[in-house]
Amino acid sequence: MAGDEQTLGEPQREEPAEASVRSLFLSFLRLGLTAFGGPAMVAYIGELAVKRKKWLDQLTFKTGVALAQSIPGATAMQTAAYVGLRVRGIPGALASYVGFGLPAFLFMVILSSLYAASRDLPWVTSLFHGLQVIVVAVVANATYTFGRGTLRKYVDFLVAAASAGAFWLGVSPFYVIVGAAIAAIIVFKSEAAQAPTDARAAAPLPITYIVALLIALIIGLLCLYLAKPKLFTLALLMLKIDLFAFGGGFASLPLMLQQVVHVQGWMDERTFMDGIALGQVTPGPIVITATFVGYLLHRLPGAVVATIAIFTPSFILLVVTAPFFDRLRQSALFGKAIKGVLASFVGLLLFVTLKFAMAVPWDVIRGLIVVATFIALLRKIDILYIVPAGAALSLLFLR
Repeated sequence: MAGDEQTLGEPQREEPAEASVRSLFLSFLRLGLTAFGGPAMVAYIGELAVKRKKWLDQLTFKTGVALAQSIPGATAMQTAAYVGLRVRGIPGALASYVGFGLPAFLFMVILSSLYAASRDLPWVTSLFHGLQVIVVAVVANATYTFGRGTLRKYVDFLVAAASAGAFWLGVSPFYVIVGAAIAAIIVFKSEAAQAPTDARAAAPLPITYIVALLIALIIGLLCLYLAKPKLFTLALLMLKIDLFAFGGGFASLPLMLQQVVHVQGWMDERTFMDGIALGQVTPGPIVITATFVGYLLHRLPGAVVATIAIFTPSFILLVVTAPFFDRLRQSALFGKAIKGVLASFVGLLLFVTLKFAMAVPWDVIRGLIVVATFIALLRKIDILYIVPAGAALSLLFLR
């Protein structure tokens, strides 16, 4: 009977259940329809992939979450792609990624078209006056939450403060991010390297897959450049924003604000804030604001191009780095650079909070709404309750 005994304390692992590309797409499409809450959706992805479908074991899934948090892009979207990658390779990753993000894209296109057609109506103006105040509270809460989990030592606070100051002086956010990473490598103390995970190692992708992804990206950009240079400019901008958006979807907002509003001058701050407000009432990551920007600039073609571009670099990074992530996590230089980048984003989020607040014509009603919204967010009240309540107050009192 000794051969039948199991070692005490040694967890049993189940082999992942087989899944077709179609079933991955449909499963994540259904999940994407209710994907409110941004990073909070990671827990639901885990429930789907580990408990219900048994596609992955718990250790493998946790490795995917750690990877999604360490590279640019929206954490929940990256986690969905990781599940598909581990189950069905590149086709599975694409199916999961597209399925999870498609509902957010469709909802945002519909809302953007309605916004473009009716934003000059008095009641719509009143509505968005209130939603802009809610956006200030949402970004302030993101700054507080992100900062609380990121800033632990005085040097972290110094990097965050220096980043906010640089952003205020008009320094390009891309220089701020690179500078923060370099400063962190020089100044931060090395910490003990993370031990490799016990999860099964991902097999490296064939080099042909990686080359094919890059060639497809280059061909797509070339076609845009030849067919419509304005769409090429939009795509290139969104690609750059996503490539530097460490820290999740909210990390893209300071970059997008700087480039879309202050550098390109494509829209004013209030209109950009309206896009964030619409992003709060759609499922999916807040980075779906890119769809709003693209639609207002070039209607449906712009929405499609902006959406594909804002998700492409992080997807490619995920599929390329997944097989080597365990070794990467053990690099002291990598760990310090990531800490510096994340600290810089606290400063960038603080800057965005202040800029958004300055764009609001404050009065007593708006002040009460922003305080109530911030407290509600701190108490973890669902944004789906907060936004309709704010909209109702706007229609009643902000005419």
